[in-house]
Amino acid sequence: MFLSDQIPAFIEHYGYLAIFCVVAIESAGIPFPGETILVSAAIFAGGSHALHHESLNIFGVIATAAGGAILGDNLGFWAGRTFGVALLARYGRLVHLDEGRLKLGQYLFRKYGGAIVFFGRFVAVLRAFAAILAGANRLEPWRFFIFNAAGAIVWASLFGGLGFLFGAEAHRIAGPLGLVSLAAALAVFAFCWRFYKRNEIRLIAEAEAALPGPIQTQVR
Repeated sequence: MFLSDQIPAFIEHYGYLAIFCVVAIESAGIPFPGETILVSAAIFAGGSHALHHESLNIFGVIATAAGGAILGDNLGFWAGRTFGVALLARYGRLVHLDEGRLKLGQYLFRKYGGAIVFFGRFVAVLRAFAAILAGANRLEPWRFFIFNAAGAIVWASLFGGLGFLFGAEAHRIAGPLGLVSLAAALAVFAFCWRFYKRNEIRLIAEAEAALPGPIQTQVR
């Protein structure tokens, strides 16, 4: 994987293709600097950088990043849906994920999966894995597509606009924004984990009532 300081040269040589590929790879579940290349390309499009790439247009940058995010996330989603469910069902017990807990994961994604997919786009860690988790927990494909596309478009517009309007300062703004979103996500996770541990039996019973029978592991 290339380093972040190689991104300017990568954009200079490959333009929109660089943006699309890096964002798509990150969204598919491989840690890549998708947000960094989006902001950098938007800065170049704004003409406030020494390596200003005259062929880059901010609307093209945003559309390309959104398209890469949507494609990568869909690849991750179908990989999780095709392989993740069966793997969790087969090996989940090794990490204390019995059938009841696996079913609870599917139940929670049925209720809150859209929000997880949408807001996960703005959190560094979740951005790479939310789609795979959604697929593995059998979120309905149409719901995934809608919330994923909405999250990708808003994310690309927000961070692309940030780079275009604020130039090199955008990296200094984007960094704290990413840390705040990560801290907020960790706080929400800690609260949800504590709630889950206190209500595990009741929640699993609710999941069993909503999803009776053996856990579904086949793609439909």
